[in-house]
Amino acid sequence: MKKNTPLKILHITYDMRIGGTEMVIKNIIDGSNKQNFEMSVLCIESPLGPFAKDLMNDGITFYELNRQPGFDKALISNIRKIIIDNKIDILHCHQYTPWVYGVIAAMFSRTKVIFTEHGRFYPDSSTWKRKLINPLLNLFTDRVTAISKATKHALTEFENIPSRSIKVLYNGIAPMTFDDDKAKVLKASLGIPENHLVLGTVARFDPIKNHIMMLTAFAKVIKQHANCTLLIVGDGEEREKIEQCIEQLSLKNNVILAGYEPKPAEHIALMDIFLLSSLSEGTSMTLLEAMSIKKPCVVTNAGGNPEIIHHEKNGLVTPNDDADAFANAINQLVSSPQLITQYGEQGEKLFNENFHQQAMNEKFASLYSAKV
Repeated sequence: MKKNTPLKILHITYDMRIGGTEMVIKNIIDGSNKQNFEMSVLCIESPLGPFAKDLMNDGITFYELNRQPGFDKALISNIRKIIIDNKIDILHCHQYTPWVYGVIAAMFSRTKVIFTEHGRFYPDSSTWKRKLINPLLNLFTDRVTAISKATKHALTEFENIPSRSIKVLYNGIAPMTFDDDKAKVLKASLGIPENHLVLGTVARFDPIKNHIMMLTAFAKVIKQHANCTLLIVGDGEEREKIEQCIEQLSLKNNVILAGYEPKPAEHIALMDIFLLSSLSEGTSMTLLEAMSIKKPCVVTNAGGNPEIIHHEKNGLVTPNDDADAFANAINQLVSSPQLITQYGEQGEKLFNENFHQQAMNEKFASLYSAKV
């Protein structure tokens, strides 16, 4: 590499729709030093999504491929051509399938490979074929990173990737910004009484997010604390089931389904306590956003949650899928304004120390620079 020539980094992922993995890629690119790194993105599926539009407006090059069902051998050739033609120094593969295609495409080329696992499905599993081939793919991979210790453990247990090959590198985001006046207007427009404490979450309506358990717990909470409103931001396949649950538990007067919001800053800002009831989680971006503006959190002991929320320091961690424990934790906070303030301040401190975008970008920059 010639002096002062930026390293060419190609991120390979499924697409750039709005989601946690996609936000990480966008944050890495936005926060990179343009003199040191020239970044581009290869999506193996389409449509590209809104994050792609934002990045393209900033001059980032995108490559769009169309992965076919089954094992798409042609995709490997197409990826390799892009790598070779553009003299890519580092191929950063995000999630398992892009890694498989990417590492095979980069084999025996000058391009170095980094694989980042962003999370796992629930319940976790693998196949004997993957366990057999993954150690071989790992030999052609310069570094594997995982977004949490839980994710690292899953890669070792289910994917047969040696623990020594995996580095934990937590997701990082910029502190969330919001307009306080807009948040107050939003609260009024949603019909939330001024004297109500607002509990809330931002998550797609998917079984893995376990909204039903959250609603069951909330029904127990309002028996002791009637002046509470649960604000749920999101949408998805579970909407009908969630609506039925609200009806069955007689929660219509205390639960607001706000729908999908691409930028829910003001929604999170008006929440007094942030909730996350997931059955499985990598590093929740909305959890980090809530922490960054001093919101205490109640979360399940799932995936990376307990690595972000330190029990009785910046929130409370409860056993997975346990409505009674979740309700008790919420009641503990609702009953103590002092704890709400204390946990919120500690959360902001932990965020700045461990989960700030700048910290993540510095670690990836160091990783990239060490690879060539």
